[in-house]
Amino acid sequence: MALLFFAAGCRHRHETTPPTSQGIPPPVPGVTPPATGAPGSTAGSTLQGEEGIASWYGIPYHGRRTASGEIYDMYKMTAAHRTLPFGTQVRVHDLDNGRDVTVRINDRGPFVEGRIIDLSKAAAQAMGMPGLARVRLEIVGLGETPEAPVFAVQVGAFRDPANAGRLKSLIEARYAPVEIQSFDRGDGMFYRVRVGHENSEAAAQELAARIRSANLASQTFVVRMN
Repeated sequence: MALLFFAAGCRHRHETTPPTSQGIPPPVPGVTPPATGAPGSTAGSTLQGEEGIASWYGIPYHGRRTASGEIYDMYKMTAAHRTLPFGTQVRVHDLDNGRDVTVRINDRGPFVEGRIIDLSKAAAQAMGMPGLARVRLEIVGLGETPEAPVFAVQVGAFRDPANAGRLKSLIEARYAPVEIQSFDRGDGMFYRVRVGHENSEAAAQELAARIRSANLASQTFVVRMN
């Protein structure tokens, strides 16, 4: 039942990315080498050299509030990442054309399998990225993180709040807490279902694996909540 809900209702992803340009492969799972640290990081708290697919987003997100609370401006050098602290400075290297840009993380996403970062329109243009691109991320500075990290597992996002409610009821019988968060994307309201309140990314990844093994979700995304 959960898989049916997910397949029918899960549509929230940064969908403003243009069609993939020729020569760029389809999304594949990102490669995440062991952590080597970064300026201001604690051991194991960040990953250097993360590789995967980058996308970009603009309208209808432009002018909407990001996960950090900022208003998204697609003409600024910013990006969305699922787990890096807000304010982190990341240099994004295009593995095909050799160009790079430095962006500041102020949003969460992308919620598409295999993609690791969503660039602003300005950042994508500066890197000469017409669609998707294979990239490597280099952390050049972390933002301030006064709060202890909190991670959850996103298991679905729906236009119909009733579908989100049914999935919540199904999952919370085994895992808690389960929350539904509304999100105004600009072209309609979406309802995200997120599970857990974990204090480490590793614990959230383990929770995600258990949820998938129980066939409660076909795709899961670990996301930092603060």
